[in-house]
Amino acid sequence: MQIKGLLFDKDGTLFDFSKTWNVWCAGVIAHFAEGDAARAAAIAAAIEFDLDNQVFLSTSPAIAGTNREIAELIAAELPGSDVDYIDQFIARAAATAPLAEAVDLAPFLEGLRALGFKLGVMTNDTKMGATAHLTHTGVYDHFDLVLGADSGFGAKPDPSPLLAFANHVGLTPDQVAMVGDSTHDLRAGRAAGMPTIGVLTGMAPAAELAPFADVVLADIGHIPGWLGH
Repeated sequence: MQIKGLLFDKDGTLFDFSKTWNVWCAGVIAHFAEGDAARAAAIAAAIEFDLDNQVFLSTSPAIAGTNREIAELIAAELPGSDVDYIDQFIARAAATAPLAEAVDLAPFLEGLRALGFKLGVMTNDTKMGATAHLTHTGVYDHFDLVLGADSGFGAKPDPSPLLAFANHVGLTPDQVAMVGDSTHDLRAGRAAGMPTIGVLTGMAPAAELAPFADVVLADIGHIPGWLGH
């Protein structure tokens, strides 16, 4: 296996999912519930968020879904609401979410680049959200290409954006490993003909990822060792 490129999911992969998104989601629910406990419960149920414990359920469609998909689920619980407004609010709120890096990203990515790897991000978040997060943590320029679900190539598990990255950096799909914390990421990688690396900094357990992954690691920090570096 001659891997020359690494394409990372963002949430749950570069950033620890629970530490980043549980607080954010509680705030989004509170905003749209406007103090109505029944409304808050309905929104939480729709996106499978445990209000009592302030955590996403592992089955939540919000974990690997796009902002639009989340917005549509929320809108369905708010009769007469504007899904476009909800979508835009979620995107703006996501861009300023508290970030918990899965590992110390700057030195980790610098090390990979020093080894000659092409690096990219493909997230089902928006390109705006991805740019904001990677810029805030000072690592945006470490990537050759950053793609969101709205970048024109579709969203995972569609393999099209993964293939767009491989084409952009001049590698064949089998030379690029897709790294992610959800089956959406890994299924997209398999469909693209890429090696797949699962990580456990998201909500999915190893047993869920293993059928779609060549390896399941605790976090991205173990990738160089797995690759023999």
